Amino acid sequence: MDVSEIIIPGDTPGIEWRLPVFRFKGDDPATPKVYIQAALHADEVPGTALLHFLCEKLRDAESTGSIAGDITIAPQANPIGAAQSHFGELQGRFDLGSRTNFNRDFPLISLRDRNSLIEDLDRYPATDQLKRQLMHVALGADLVLDLHCDDESLQYAYIDEAFWPEASDLAAALAMDAVLLSDGESSAFEEAIGFAWKYEVPGERHAHLPGKLSVTVELRGQRDVYPHMAKADAEGLWRFLAARGIIRDESISPSTFAGPAVPLDNIEMIRSPESGTVLFHCNIGEEVTEGDLLATIITRPGMAHGSIEIRAPQAGLIVTRTSDRLVRRRADLMKIACSQPSGIVRKAGTLED
Repeated sequence: MDVSEIIIPGDTPGIEWRLPVFRFKGDDPATPKVYIQAALHADEVPGTALLHFLCEKLRDAESTGSIAGDITIAPQANPIGAAQSHFGELQGRFDLGSRTNFNRDFPLISLRDRNSLIEDLDRYPATDQLKRQLMHVALGADLVLDLHCDDESLQYAYIDEAFWPEASDLAAALAMDAVLLSDGESSAFEEAIGFAWKYEVPGERHAHLPGKLSVTVELRGQRDVYPHMAKADAEGLWRFLAARGIIRDESISPSTFAGPAVPLDNIEMIRSPESGTVLFHCNIGEEVTEGDLLATIITRPGMAHGSIEIRAPQAGLIVTRTSDRLVRRRADLMKIACSQPSGIVRKAGTLED
């Protein structure tokens, strides 16, 4: 295992960020190359735990000559966010200096312009340097996995329709409960990688990208960080890498994804109409039908008619739920994956900021 560091100078004197990158060299140049990162949202660490155990397995595989394709891993991809503590709470999703999401505003470029990402880096602030260097490393691979988690959540993934259904092997290997098929219309990390591949020749768009994959994997909820889960997920990624021929393991047999795969237009984003205390009546993983009571919001405690009921707009699977129990008006409460499009028109891009 080769270990190097991406060094990012801070925007104030005396500050420097160091990001370790692990590389496992494959012995077959014809085999696809893999890049995996975790904790781009620095407070989402199930992926960091997963990669800790996966690296352990990869070191053993390296010692026996079982790695066919190059594998590059960044277990903690955001040292800037990891250092942001506000009144004792880690703030890993947004850069406190620029107020931008660490997983938004990645450059939308053609693959042929990859090297431009790291030219004249000094003219960019630290967060943009981080994004550009991560993207430059990732575009040297064929398969790119960005490991995140949700709030309270099932295991699921955002996968661009350009990679589906080929990517169903990843969903099966990780025993995902659902796949949300995205349109590739945002500046999030995995969609910026897909954009570069789709527009490898500027002005010419590839609708399907065989042999490529760029995906956001949501490893359950933010507090689902346990050794048995991390080890099971590491085994899942091992199965995926073996099925794709990146590592040699004849004991692995492919499995089939059995969960729903629905476009983002079919996701019901359940939001709170008013601020208040949330009483949930349904949990993640439950199938609901139209009209089922999902939650009660206590808006005026102690008052007659001081609560609001929230009901399911259609049938579907509850994929995520907020962990907050005191919410603001228009706060996201749940995502429900449905077989039919939502009645609310969605803007192109991500479901949440």
